[in-house]
Amino acid sequence: MNTDQLLQVRKDLHQIPELGFQEFKTQEYLLNVIKNMDQSNLEIEQWKTGIFVLVKGKNPSRTIGYRADMDGLPIQEQTGLPYTSIHPSNMHACGHDLHMTIALGVLDRLAHNPIEENVLIVFQPAEEGPGGAEPILASKLLDKWQLDMIFALHIAPELPVGTISCRSGILFANTSELYLDFTGKGGHAAYPHLTKDMIVTASAFVTQLQQIISRRVDPLDSGVITIGKMTAGSVQNIIAETARLEGTIRTLKPETMNQIKNQLEQFIKGFEISADCKIDVDYGGANYYQVENTDRYVKQFSNVVTSLGYSYIDANPAMTGEDFGYFLKEYPGFMFWLGVDSAYGLHHSMLNPKEGAIEVGVNSVVEMIRSL
Repeated sequence: MNTDQLLQVRKDLHQIPELGFQEFKTQEYLLNVIKNMDQSNLEIEQWKTGIFVLVKGKNPSRTIGYRADMDGLPIQEQTGLPYTSIHPSNMHACGHDLHMTIALGVLDRLAHNPIEENVLIVFQPAEEGPGGAEPILASKLLDKWQLDMIFALHIAPELPVGTISCRSGILFANTSELYLDFTGKGGHAAYPHLTKDMIVTASAFVTQLQQIISRRVDPLDSGVITIGKMTAGSVQNIIAETARLEGTIRTLKPETMNQIKNQLEQFIKGFEISADCKIDVDYGGANYYQVENTDRYVKQFSNVVTSLGYSYIDANPAMTGEDFGYFLKEYPGFMFWLGVDSAYGLHHSMLNPKEGAIEVGVNSVVEMIRSL
């Protein structure tokens, strides 16, 4: 596939963003592109809305994995691009259209010029939620190919095209969703003594919740609890019987995640007694494991990047979440940032990556695979 063909693929994929495990059009499109490649060295297998493509090596003793995520986000696109999303309220606002395009470019090059080793390209659904990596691993499907390592990329809007960033060790955090439902007793605003006001209780809970981070977590460790949404009440003169808090927990160690959840549940017990209410906690379905990069592969990759004439910079750890961490829990490997130079960031309705990054991504991934 030449550059113009890859750019068209990216535009086509950008127009059909679909949410997790609903990537039916995306899967069909990818399969059509793949089936137009040289099939002599390819084996294709489907899993739900995902796709696995094995490029058979000439004399394989190992299998190298590469993963690209497929799903979009429930965001109304506002870029004004001529190839804007045709799916209302859905958008590729996290760059997964570029991720898939780069993976197709890599696949096409390897299909025409296979290396000694096997290469497995994984098109993974549902990264944004509810999470596709963990159920793929649970399915034992990957056992068929006996992966020796796996790696992936993510676009970085803040970095210029031609710049790649990575680091050994922790790159992304452990993450957990957080939903808290408060139930008390509603009533007339004139008679608060006859009620159990869940707006007051939930508000107090939010302010005291940060004590878990400031007074329960080692200050040399890292943890974040954010409440991003609060819902309560119906009318201005009725005391709210229920309230709901929605948020997220993020840590750089899995042990810290467990510690925070244990402390949170102790807080809940105390508030239930003091406010005479019921508080139900739910950690949701999209709980992601940390992305921890393998040192030897990061060092090897940095040499590959610089040998291609691209700029390599060391990344800082981030509290963002990525379900690729589940793959790295099982296999050695790494994830890296690919600069795309967008004025707007990830998950923004006006994210607009520069397409020159596609060639940089394809070249970097192919050469890393050939170096392994």
